[in-house]
Amino acid sequence: MREKDCLFCKIIAGEIPSARVYEDDFCVAFNDISPQAPTHILVIPREHFDSLDKVEKAHKETLGHLLLTAADIAREKDFAEDGYRVVINTNGDGGQTVFHLHVHLLGGRPFIFPPG
Repeated sequence: MREKDCLFCKIIAGEIPSARVYEDDFCVAFNDISPQAPTHILVIPREHFDSLDKVEKAHKETLGHLLLTAADIAREKDFAEDGYRVVINTNGDGGQTVFHLHVHLLGGRPFIFPPG
């Protein structure tokens, strides 16, 4: 289901341009417009979920698909072996700014832990 005012729903619909790197029936992946690493790709489900805490067990196939897609992209872009970070920010205190569930795939540099 699409949310009328959701930025990512508009990107999925093609109403807002994006630098897509992958898409299939379940998700769309595109370069982040404000990258935090040399490679920063967002993987978003076509179905709208506000955040991770709004998903249900019925959505586990979609959630798994997002993570598998992120891993596939990392291998395809040739930074998987060096390492990468996958992040899902959830709600305000978790750093989420766009309320459509999305996976950040970051690579191309070393990362420290804890992140922030």
